[in-house]
Amino acid sequence: MGSWESALDAAGIDHPGLRDDYSRQRRQVTQYKREAVLAAQLLLPARLLPHVIAATAYMHRTDSLLDSGPLDERKAAYTRWEQEVADGLGTGGTDNPELRPLLNTVAAYPALRDRALEHLAGAAADLDFAGFATEADYQHYVDAYSLPAFMVVATLLGPDGDQTLYRAACRTFIDASQRLDFVSDLAEDLADGRLTIPEQTLGRHGVTRADLEQARDLPAVRALILDQLDEVDRTLAEGRAVVGLVPPAHRPMVRCMIGLDEATSAAARADTPALLRRSAGPGKLAALRLLGREYLRALRVSR
Repeated sequence: MGSWESALDAAGIDHPGLRDDYSRQRRQVTQYKREAVLAAQLLLPARLLPHVIAATAYMHRTDSLLDSGPLDERKAAYTRWEQEVADGLGTGGTDNPELRPLLNTVAAYPALRDRALEHLAGAAADLDFAGFATEADYQHYVDAYSLPAFMVVATLLGPDGDQTLYRAACRTFIDASQRLDFVSDLAEDLADGRLTIPEQTLGRHGVTRADLEQARDLPAVRALILDQLDEVDRTLAEGRAVVGLVPPAHRPMVRCMIGLDEATSAAARADTPALLRRSAGPGKLAALRLLGREYLRALRVSR
């Protein structure tokens, strides 16, 4: 029996049709988050793995509806999906195989129900998102969209019972992680017509949107990017408090998540002009070393 089948058993997922639904979603998630699935398989308790897969697949389904096609079509598709998810969460049942795993996971982790509803309420903000005028606008985006989205999965990793302190720590972490995504994917976002560094911040550095779109390697542009990365690193350091708020068995995975962001920030800082042409990410060797280190820690926790 493979490790995935063992994980389904450990999670109490016995119905053949439901096991097929979870397995299909695992294949889907692996297609676009192969490294994340590998980390989850190595670092998380087996009983939690299928539920994290279901939450991630739900997030991807929602993001796909928000991002794919003309705006009017996306709005209509998202409205249908939003109603279907809300109905499913209300009744606990659905005929949609893409939604059944989430509802089963919510039954196992009831706190996830409210997190999924919060995410639905805020996700529409990303439908016609084009950028930010001010830092305050960015912070509003984190509260309305980034944090509710992150908590769909993070709730499963957090402590039992009251998660107030944990949620606050998650907010600090996702502030750093979201800003890092915007900086590391700057060229890609600009190509899609989105300026994800606030215009206010550009003005403070004397940088124009055209400077970024035309990949001008100017001292002011470098200073702007390094300023954003400094903010990422500072907030990531504060966000490490989240590790101490999760159960010991979940800490290797959470440390790995933070470590990958730290490695991405370091890669971006090492060649800031390149961010005007391509995205940045952690080096494969650094990522493998981090995963190996946390895997050994996970083994010690499981003994």
